[in-house]
Amino acid sequence: MLNRIGIVARVIFRLFILAPDHSAYRNPHPAFFTMPIVKPTCIRDLKFRVNIVDVVSRVAMLKPAGSGRFKGLCPFHNEKTPSFHVDSNKGFYKCFGCGKAGDIFTFIQETEQLSFVEAVETLGKRYGVPVEYEEGSGGPSREERSLRQELFDLHETAAEHFHQVFKGNFDPNDPAKTGEWMRAYWQNVRRFAPELADEFKIGAAAPDGSGLFSRLYKEHHTEEALRKCGLFFVRDNEPLTLHTVRPRFRGRLMIPIRDHQGRVVAFTARATDLTPADDPAHEAKYVNSPETPIFTKGNIIFNLDRARAAVGPDAPFVLVEGQLDALRCWSVGIKTAIAFQGTAITEPQLALLRRYHTQVECLLDSDAAGQKAALRYLPLALKAGLESRFLALASATKLDPDLLFLEHGPAAYDELRQHALSAMAFACRGILPDPAAASAEQKTQATRALFDLILNADSDITRAQFLEEIRAHLHLATSPQALINDFDAYRHRAAQRAASATAAAASETEATESRKPNTENTATGANTPEYHLLLLCLHNEHLGPRIAQRILDTGWIDRAHTAGALLEKILNHFAGDDWPGRDHLDEYGLLETDAEKALAATLLFDPPKTDEPLRAVDQALTALRNRALLKRKQQIELALAAPHEDSNGDNLSLLKELTNITRQLRQPLGL
Repeated sequence: MLNRIGIVARVIFRLFILAPDHSAYRNPHPAFFTMPIVKPTCIRDLKFRVNIVDVVSRVAMLKPAGSGRFKGLCPFHNEKTPSFHVDSNKGFYKCFGCGKAGDIFTFIQETEQLSFVEAVETLGKRYGVPVEYEEGSGGPSREERSLRQELFDLHETAAEHFHQVFKGNFDPNDPAKTGEWMRAYWQNVRRFAPELADEFKIGAAAPDGSGLFSRLYKEHHTEEALRKCGLFFVRDNEPLTLHTVRPRFRGRLMIPIRDHQGRVVAFTARATDLTPADDPAHEAKYVNSPETPIFTKGNIIFNLDRARAAVGPDAPFVLVEGQLDALRCWSVGIKTAIAFQGTAITEPQLALLRRYHTQVECLLDSDAAGQKAALRYLPLALKAGLESRFLALASATKLDPDLLFLEHGPAAYDELRQHALSAMAFACRGILPDPAAASAEQKTQATRALFDLILNADSDITRAQFLEEIRAHLHLATSPQALINDFDAYRHRAAQRAASATAAAASETEATESRKPNTENTATGANTPEYHLLLLCLHNEHLGPRIAQRILDTGWIDRAHTAGALLEKILNHFAGDDWPGRDHLDEYGLLETDAEKALAATLLFDPPKTDEPLRAVDQALTALRNRALLKRKQQIELALAAPHEDSNGDNLSLLKELTNITRQLRQPLGL
C-alpha cells in the first residue's frame, strides 16, 4: 500500500510541479494520474531518425521542389493546385492554402485522429524506434488507447486469424476442412496463385464462424471495440459471451480492405458453397463490413495503398469494379489497379485519388451496371480535376476484367489502351449510342445532357475541347461557334437557376458571417508586432536575449492571442539563459497547445523575408510600443475631455504624460 501511495505521489508531483516541461506530451484524459509521459530524449530521437517526407508520403504524393523541399496536394483540404510544402531539413510541413502546419507528430495526430502520446507510439512502432516513458508515469494501458487505434489493431488480428484459417493452420481438427476447401476454391475456381493470397493476406471464415471472437477476447480487447468493430452481431442489451455473439462472416472467402495507409479497416466476404443456409445474407454474393469508426465506405479505395506507389506519367490508375478484378490486374502486372467499394463513387474518394495522380483509366464491366457506374463517375471526376479515359470491353465477349486478364493476360490491357475513349467520347456513346439514326430533338436532348457534364470542368480550354468532341461524335451540322454560343447560353441559364434557388440562403449566410470577427487571425495574432518578433526570434536566435531585455517588463505584449503568449514564454527563456534552441521547442514543453504547435511550425517553415533583421526588429519593437502608447493616449484624451471638480492637478499630470507620449511616438525604438 505504501509503495502504491509513493508511486501516485511521484506521478502527481511530476504532473503538477513539472507541468511546464511536460504538458505537451500528456495524453488528455480525466484520469490524469494514469497518463504516460514520454521522455524528451525519445521525442528528440524520433524527430532525428524519422524523415518527415517518409511520414507524409504515406498520405500524400510529394514531388521535389528544391533544397530539401517537397510539394504536393494538401491532405487536409481539397485543392487542384499544390500548395502543401514539406521541408525535410527542418522537419516541418505547411499548407499555404488552408494554413495547416506542424511536424511529424502533429501530422500523425491530424491524419489518424490520435492523441500526442498515441502519435509518438505509432511512429515508434512504424519506424522501429523504442518509446520510453518518464519513471513512475507508466506506459499506456489498453484502456487508454483511442477506440480508433484499438480497432486498427483488432482488424489486423482478425485479418491474421482469417488468413490462418485459409492456410489451414488454425484448427487441424476442423471437420469442415475450411482452409483446404478455400485454397482449392482460390486456385482451381478463381484461378489465383497461392503467392497472391499470401501477399494480400486473403482469408477464410469457417462455416460456423468459430475462433475469431475467442482470440480477440483473449487478447483483452475492450467490450466497446468488440461491439463496434462490425465483425459480430450483438444485441445492445446482451452481454458479450460465446453464446450471445454471432459472427457476421461465415463460410466466406475473406478479402481484407485497407485504407490508403495500408491499415486493415474492413473486409469484403465472397459467398462460397460453405456459406451456411441460415446466413442472413446468404443470397448476397459479396458482403462488406458495416461502417465503423474506422471504415466509411465512401472514403475507401481498394488497393490504393499499393497502387499509389506505382503510378506515374505512363502508368495511370486503372479503375475496375471489384476487389477480385483489382487482384487479377495485380497478378498480371497491372500494379496501378484500384476498385471502389461496389459501384458507389464519391467526391472524397476522387479527392483522395487526386492527391497521388490525376490520370485514371476506367475499366468497368460491360454490363448495364458497369456503364451506369462509369457515367456516375464522369461528372465527379471532372469536378475533381481528374483526366479520365475509358477502356471499353466489348459487350459481346461477356467478359469482366477478371476473366479478360485470366484468359488473355496483360496483352489484353495493351490492346484495350490502343482503343481507349476520351471522357467525352465515352459520354457521347453512352448518352446517344447511334447518332446517325437520331432525330434533331434527340440530339438536342443529348447535347443538353452533355452540357451538364461539361459544366463540371473548371477550365475554359477543357470545355472548348469537349465541345469540339461533342460536335464530332454527335454528327452535329452546326458550326463550332454556334455550339459554343449554345453552351454559353445554357451555362448562363444554369447559373441563374442556381442563383435563384440559393439567393435567400446565401443572403442569410452572408449576413451571419459579416457579423462574425475574423476569429482565426485574432486568435493567432497574425500580422501583429508579437507575430513578427516571434518570427525574428526563431530565425535570429542571437537577438533573443536583447529583445527580451528590451520589452519583457514593459507590459506591451498582448497575451490574448497565441503569438503574444508564445512570444512571452520564449523571451522568458532567453532572459533566464535557458533557451533550448528552436529545434527543441516541443521537447521542453514550450509548445503547450495545438495552436502554439501550429504557429511555431508555420513560423519555422519560412524565414523572414528581410536581409536586415536588426532593422526589422526595430520596426516591430516600435510598432509594439506605439500600440501601447496610442491606447494610453486615447485614455488620457477621454479623461481630459470630461473634466471634474478638483481635477486641475490631475489634468496637469495627464497633459505632461500626453506630451511625453507624443514625443515618444515621433521617435523610433530600437535595440
